[in-house]
Amino acid sequence: MAENIPVGSTTDGAVQVGGGQPADARVSAPASYDVADFPVPHGREEEWRFTPLERLRGLHDGTAVDDGGVRHDIFSPSGVTTELVDRDDPRVGRAGKPVDRVAAQVYSSFQKATVITVPKETVLTEPVRIAAHGQGGTAYAHHVIEVGAFAEAVVILDHTGDATFGGNVEYILGDGAKLTAVSVQDWGDKAVHAGQHTALIGRDASFRSVVVTFGGDLVRLHPRINYAGPGGEAELYGLYFTDDGQHQEHRLFVDHAVPHCRSNVVYKGALQGRQAHAVWIGDVLIRAAAEGTDTYELNRNLVLTDGARVDSVPNLEIETGEIVGAGHASATGRFEDEQLFYLMSRGIPAAEARRLVVRGFFAELVQQIGVAELQERLLEKIDAELEASV
Repeated sequence: MAENIPVGSTTDGAVQVGGGQPADARVSAPASYDVADFPVPHGREEEWRFTPLERLRGLHDGTAVDDGGVRHDIFSPSGVTTELVDRDDPRVGRAGKPVDRVAAQVYSSFQKATVITVPKETVLTEPVRIAAHGQGGTAYAHHVIEVGAFAEAVVILDHTGDATFGGNVEYILGDGAKLTAVSVQDWGDKAVHAGQHTALIGRDASFRSVVVTFGGDLVRLHPRINYAGPGGEAELYGLYFTDDGQHQEHRLFVDHAVPHCRSNVVYKGALQGRQAHAVWIGDVLIRAAAEGTDTYELNRNLVLTDGARVDSVPNLEIETGEIVGAGHASATGRFEDEQLFYLMSRGIPAAEARRLVVRGFFAELVQQIGVAELQERLLEKIDAELEASV
């Protein structure tokens, strides 16, 4: 069901205009570096009610012990610096504090944080690549990606293998900087991955996030956007393909706290197989000081087989009427037999026709990556997922 809410209207708990209590408790979640400030979840809490806690393997209650189960390899162009620092380094936590128990557990458990710095006014001609390969154990990691003023960069985080992994990532953009961050969750079937991605966007800076989730038994990611000055722009794109038995959960929060900033969110998912479960939560808060805000969020889901389940919850809270625009939409539907029939009537075999329809559904998002070999790899992965279901 699609929904486009204009400024000034309300729906049951999804949109609020004006002051008073937040429309949803998620937009005012507490933030702390101390894991003790977050009670162990039991699954009845609003922020945990969709998550099968028993499948988190202790990431949520402190019983998961770091045994070095993920190897990180970093490949960076000339001029980019990489450092291992302690958690008291002033750059760690600058983008924002943890907002749930898993993110706080990661913060208190990592051995060293990795800080990758792109100097100001540097324009990279090739991406920074972070390869995280699971080796069957448990690991915690914290990465800080800092892009200096007026610098431009692409950063790719590529997760493969099998592991139980808690990972936080911070993106810090200086004034006028441009960053495209691609996070690929191409884990093996047994992997568990949970963590928080937080961006702090400087004045007139542009941040593009592309989150791609295919693998893993359970993946739960929490992207968050904060603005440090007027004129900041955030584009959040997501692509997920949820198979039989997988749980994939993306919980976004965009905090418009300064004036004249923009955000655009587009997440799309395809699901197939029984017990496939995708969750998308999109929270946008426009605070009273954020005049001139322009924001929109969209989630679309394509259900390919019976037995799959989608929970899609957009939320929009507006505390000022002096904005450019704000809206959201959510739609979930089955595979259109009419599209398949149309292609087959023109001589295209059924399997190929199905592949073309699903590729077309995701094409807009894949093109946002801007790295040709990665785009082709993801399209091949989509094809492989579809072939496995035939």
